[in-house]
Amino acid sequence: MWERQARIIAGAEQASVSGRRLPLWAGWLLALAVAALCAALGFWQLQRMHAKQALLDDSARVLEQRRAQPLALAADPARARDFDWAAGAGGFPPLPAVLLDNQNREGRAGVRAYRVFQPEQAGAAPLLVELGWLPLPGDRRLPGVAMPAAGRVSGLLLPPPSPGLAAPAVEVQADGTLLLVTLDPAAVATALGLPALAPRVLRLDPDLPLGYARDLDLLPNTLPPERHLGYAVQWFALAAAVLAIAALLTWRARRRR
Repeated sequence: MWERQARIIAGAEQASVSGRRLPLWAGWLLALAVAALCAALGFWQLQRMHAKQALLDDSARVLEQRRAQPLALAADPARARDFDWAAGAGGFPPLPAVLLDNQNREGRAGVRAYRVFQPEQAGAAPLLVELGWLPLPGDRRLPGVAMPAAGRVSGLLLPPPSPGLAAPAVEVQADGTLLLVTLDPAAVATALGLPALAPRVLRLDPDLPLGYARDLDLLPNTLPPERHLGYAVQWFALAAAVLAIAALLTWRARRRR
């Protein structure tokens, strides 16, 4: 972030020096363009802040009430981006585990482990259940994921982690385990030979006696809202600085004349 801003400032300073040979109106056009770009980036950061804060507010309300919904709600396309507390009985079919790579916890690199769960409710689509986080050793040898024996699960239904710029790709390991860099239920269903998986996943209640280290933090590997606000302030300050430099250079040019 800071390197990108430094490059913009350096470009503005270089343009300011060369602007002595340009008409004032050309220098102002350049300054306005750079300031507009910085302001646009600031507004984008504000939008990201509001979106993440709304996400946290919605999930906090669901976690406070913990009003259990049926697991079949995970497949409802109308609620694909929403949060619900859900519970139900069923079982884990004998399918390979799914590991999501590049997942940090307390400064350590690791993976998040998932397994397919089939609710016993008639017509309910299978869904991915997040069992928790596992560390990776220095040689990146993938950990084994035991098959849970629980017949009833509960937790938070939520959308899969944001893929960012990563393209969905599935690496099938020698033991059949799927290693992913972005969690796409449709791609996982295809790799496992399933007709479909619910678009939402279930993050297990940390109090359940199964799985691995986990919590209900919704932003474990991304920026919190306050960081986006800080970046927005930096971009707006940079826009103001560019305009201030343009005004100063205009004043000096007029004094020389």
